[in-house]
Amino acid sequence: MTSKTHIEQFLTFELAGESYGVEILKVQEIRGWEPVREIPNTPGYIKGALNLRGSIVPIIDLRDRFGMEQTEYSPVTVVIVLCVDNATGSHVMGIVADAVSDVLDIKVAEIKDSPKLGSKIDTRYMCGMYVGEKQMVMLLDVDKLLDVEEFDEISEL
Repeated sequence: MTSKTHIEQFLTFELAGESYGVEILKVQEIRGWEPVREIPNTPGYIKGALNLRGSIVPIIDLRDRFGMEQTEYSPVTVVIVLCVDNATGSHVMGIVADAVSDVLDIKVAEIKDSPKLGSKIDTRYMCGMYVGEKQMVMLLDVDKLLDVEEFDEISEL
């Protein structure tokens, strides 16, 4: 059990002018945007796949996944490569973010529950919120961004 004074680190990034965070221990690397190979018959939010040192990594556009307005990728657009866990094991995937911001040290006691209403995104992807002095950060549960069936479909292609 985690202590309330325990500190966790989150990589924060921008998406449509809002701040989001993912657990730093889930992050494998951060890459600049590069064109990806499209994968036929996948949901629109899966932009394609990258060959990352011999592994095929699905790339998810979070703006699309969360139903946000689309924008052109820019020189500061990044792909955050994450290791996610689900019922079938560990998988690697990338998420497209407008820009990387910072690494935050957050006390577990300062993480608020996800709001039930009024959020721009479906809160099932959130593990909580952090309200700092200058910003509010929505903390994502990366293990829920793709479900087991979606991973299976991608690996079959």
